[in-house]
Amino acid sequence: MIERLHVGPRLSEAAISAGTVYLAGQVPELRPDADLEDQTREVLGHIDRLLHECGSSKAHLLSVQIFLADIADIGRMNAVWDAWVAPGHTPPRATVQAALADPRWRLEIVVVARQRATPSAS
Repeated sequence: MIERLHVGPRLSEAAISAGTVYLAGQVPELRPDADLEDQTREVLGHIDRLLHECGSSKAHLLSVQIFLADIADIGRMNAVWDAWVAPGHTPPRATVQAALADPRWRLEIVVVARQRATPSAS
């Protein structure tokens, strides 16, 4: 069985199957013109919210892929990431440079996590 959350005509924001949570790539939708640090905080906030809705948390991350518009920004992004990630629960992670769909976006983050409990109502 697959449960999908925030289903749209093109994609779902999350899918849950067999206790594993898959999030769509999260991007800075609210403040796409913000600096990299603020975009990173916004995207990590989206991830926190979606994981909570799916009955998970950042302590249950299985895998993270980070796409940066400019790999030279990795240090700035890592400063925000390091303050956010759950100590002792750092996930396997890949960070690469990529052309993103909106030229204002500085990053996109894709997450896979394990559920910890029954998901909240969506």
